[in-house]
This record gives sequence, structure tokens and C-alpha cells, in this order.
Amino acid sequence: MTLKTQQHGGARAGAGRKINSGKFKEDTKVMRIPSSLVDRVKSTLELYKSQLKADVQVQIPAYDASSVLLPIFTSRVQAGFPSPADDHLEDTLDLNKHLIQHQEATFFVRAQGDSMLGAGIHQGDILIVDKALVAKSGRIVIAVIDGEFTVKRLHKHKGVITLKAENPEFKDILIKEGSELIVWGVVTSVIHQYL
Repeated sequence: MTLKTQQHGGARAGAGRKINSGKFKEDTKVMRIPSSLVDRVKSTLELYKSQLKADVQVQIPAYDASSVLLPIFTSRVQAGFPSPADDHLEDTLDLNKHLIQHQEATFFVRAQGDSMLGAGIHQGDILIVDKALVAKSGRIVIAVIDGEFTVKRLHKHKGVITLKAENPEFKDILIKEGSELIVWGVVTSVIHQYL
């Protein structure tokens, strides 16, 4: 009697997906993720594919970023008439802790266009986007509509979803039946340089 051993698993010559094939045009890797994160990972991959088409740059915060502690003063700056300045140092401020609530779900996106000027978002501004926040009506969101990126104010009313511009020169986007909408994240802060 001859015993035949079967081998299962492991690498097999010619098995698996071909390198540099498919939508990503680069090597891929199989990985297992918790079920609770499947939707988040799928939306991140959709964003990545959309950014390849739309020439949008998405960046993530550095996980090993060293704290940059800057002085913060107790006196507030008057927006009306000036008052004598107080030089009382209150504490230090780490902008990473102040601007990023969920580091693992936070991304940076550079704004393009002028459709959100009324919300203080200008061409070239850096938007801090948190994917962990719920996209409620009234919040400014990063959305992907039929594969195209946009930043708009989300408006939900009686089952109708509209992405509203904050500039009268731009039309709102009414989400029609059959359109693919991915609300990718909520804009929490805008970094704007006044130079």
C-alpha cells in the first residue's frame, strides 16, 4: 500500500493574480482586515482609484511625527479696536493634537477651484479630512460622485441629497437616482496661508 501525501496551501507556480494587472497598475497584496473596517477600506481604495483619475493628491499625517510645541498666550487678539498686548505665556500648543482627532482616519487634501470660497476654502488650501466622523447634513465633506472628486456642503432633506457650493457662481449638485456617491470624509479644518 502506497500512501500519497497531499500538499495544500503555500505558493504554487503560476497561481495568483498577475503583477501589474487590473485597475491599480501596480503589484497588489492580499490581506485580512476586521469586518468592521471593510467599508472604510473599500472607500479608501475607491478614493485612491479616483485620485489617480482626477490628479488629486491625498496625504496622511505622519504617525511618527515629533511634537512641535508652540507657545500660546493667555491674552486674546482683538478683532476690533487694538488693546495693549499682554505677554503672559499660558501653555504650549501641539497642532497635531489640536487639529487631528482620529489620526488613523485623517487625511490631507489640497483644495482646487473656487466653489467653496464662502466657507473660507480657497484654491491651494490644505483640508484636514476625518473619515471617522459621521457626514451629517450641514457639514463640509469630500465626496466622490461617479468617480469625480469634489468638496461641498452636504445637505439632506426628505430623502434628497444635495452637495451645495459656497459660491453663487457655481451650481449645487443634486444627487440623482443611479448616481454613485461616496461621502469619503468630513472636513474638520482648513489650513490657509495669508502670504
